[in-house]
Amino acid sequence: MTDQGKRRFETLTVHAGFESDPTTGAVVPGIELAATFEQDAVGQPRNGYEYSRTGNPTREVLERAVAELEGGTHGVAFASGLAATQNLLYLLEPGQRILVGDDVYGGTWRLAQKVWARYGVHVDVADLRDLDALAVALTDTTAMIWLESPTNPLLKVVDIRAVARVAATIGALTVVDNTFATPYLQRPLDFGADVVLHSATKYLGGHSDVVSGVVVTRSDEVAEKLRFHQNAAGAVPSPFDCWLVLRGLRTLAIRMDRACANAAILADWLASRSEVSAVHYPGLADHPQRDLIQRQMLLPGAMLSFQVRGGGTAANAVANATRVFTLAESLGAVESLIEVPAVMTHASVAGSPLEVPADLIRLSVGIEAVEDLVADLEQAFAAGTAAPPATS
Repeated sequence: MTDQGKRRFETLTVHAGFESDPTTGAVVPGIELAATFEQDAVGQPRNGYEYSRTGNPTREVLERAVAELEGGTHGVAFASGLAATQNLLYLLEPGQRILVGDDVYGGTWRLAQKVWARYGVHVDVADLRDLDALAVALTDTTAMIWLESPTNPLLKVVDIRAVARVAATIGALTVVDNTFATPYLQRPLDFGADVVLHSATKYLGGHSDVVSGVVVTRSDEVAEKLRFHQNAAGAVPSPFDCWLVLRGLRTLAIRMDRACANAAILADWLASRSEVSAVHYPGLADHPQRDLIQRQMLLPGAMLSFQVRGGGTAANAVANATRVFTLAESLGAVESLIEVPAVMTHASVAGSPLEVPADLIRLSVGIEAVEDLVADLEQAFAAGTAAPPATS
């Protein structure tokens, strides 16, 4: 860490990982495309660089930057959020168990349950908001607790500090997927988490033009293992992808401010609509965890979901009818996205304890004029209830 750690986040995000090139004075990092590096003598790589899978200057700038933003000491970058997840699961041994929250990204569940279970890593599920349920779900072989807060897609809020304390009593690692919140809104390591994960494809990149993942920790031991896995398994991001995420990071704070403000307005508006049966958003004034949210998060975030009357048919029709919101998977970019999780991002959890309601619509709220977003949803409600849904 440098003295940048003393700066306010809005300043840090502009300068994290890189000040200027000491040789040229360039104010943005270069893209080092070299796949291999000349060595000064046999077995003596220059400045530690020998092969770009093992280490690359552009990737190291990204890793330093995200580690600084999360208040960590080690950042390790991967080719995608799921590649980062995979490398964290490499920390587990056959016969050990991972406990996941009852509302997580479908790809996380698919990887743990459909892939790692074949190699003897068992997956348990609990509502991590309920510490009694958490205690019941723990076993003497639970080695990792994996949580999201807010969760995907129901926006449940988990007390990170409380879960981390419970995990520590049995020697389990606490891993927090901080993709929804970003380090601007929430820094899980400050609440006792051992590891923070990001799909950097989302808010860190912020422009729907890169796929990447980053893991941050303060543990030298965990970082050493992750770097070994990074090199041994090879799921590393390209230098250009690292540069794109770095470019996105520079505007993270200002993008989040605008997107969060838009989401708060939309959540209140949706709560007033007769077509809507429930709104899931941490910023609602009557949210039962309001005190926790204010302690744990700077702002409630820019993700929200809501349920519509009429079931899955109505949800599909509304999502199909938007014109400003783009019907697409992913999240966290400048443009607003709409999706139906049950048949899109969370189709892989159908029939599992994590199955999501068919009538649920998830919004990733962007930075457009909020008046246009409200108008788009209003016309989508009208169109979705007046016409039958499109058939494929």
